[in-house]
Amino acid sequence: MPVKFVDIPKEAASILNDDYVVSGYVFKTKQKTSWAGAVFSSQVDLFPDDKCATPSKLTWKLPKPFGAPFDIDKLEMDKGGKFKLEASQDAVLPGLKVECKTDLADFNKVVIVDTYTGIKDAQCIFEFKATKPMDFVAEATYTKGIATCGLKFDAAVLKGGLPDVGARFASGPFFCALMATKGLSTFDLAASYKATPEVKVAASCQATAKGGLGSAQVGAVCKGLYKVKVAMDGSACVSLKHDVAPGFSLLGGLKYSSKGVTYGCQLSIE
Repeated sequence: MPVKFVDIPKEAASILNDDYVVSGYVFKTKQKTSWAGAVFSSQVDLFPDDKCATPSKLTWKLPKPFGAPFDIDKLEMDKGGKFKLEASQDAVLPGLKVECKTDLADFNKVVIVDTYTGIKDAQCIFEFKATKPMDFVAEATYTKGIATCGLKFDAAVLKGGLPDVGARFASGPFFCALMATKGLSTFDLAASYKATPEVKVAASCQATAKGGLGSAQVGAVCKGLYKVKVAMDGSACVSLKHDVAPGFSLLGGLKYSSKGVTYGCQLSIE
């Protein structure tokens, strides 16, 4: 099945952006329970400020709660006491999945997401507000051979606006992706190469039609544990992940920039 539009450059972007904890201290847990496969997750930020030493985010995932014909994919309470609820039903029609998202506070913010995968090698997503269907975002992606292409648009396209478009190509150790967004005025290019079974390298850049090259970065990952990247603004980051034991890992990172040096650490238990 094709990826979502936002994930078109993910193969390279994950090397450059994921698992860089370069500020603060975080404690994460994830526990699958014996109650119908329910999953409980928590995230605690340690000592971020003087007001609260341990602000937390709690998340539950409840498949078919109490025998209901739908799944609760996310029930979340953040450190400010605000909620998020995401529920889904994938048996409405063959190939159609319907999701509902709400903050449990304002009905006007309820969002419905329809995902259709009934066409071979294609995925179509239509997202809209329940009380205002014309406030929508739609996308479609299609895979053929080594290529995946996609487009994304909102209600502005009905008034002459241009959609976002993207494409990715993967062949052997090579991967590249090109995205054109914001009315085809901003261009993002990302590429990666699997140099050895243990080492991957990646690069990305962003340019605009008026301003030219705005940002760029290159990076590498070894064994999925050791990462490094440097950016056009002169900053550099390193990251190290250590699996202490099955389900128990430490992730640490450091960033050097013109503003100085920052560092962080994350402890995860699953």
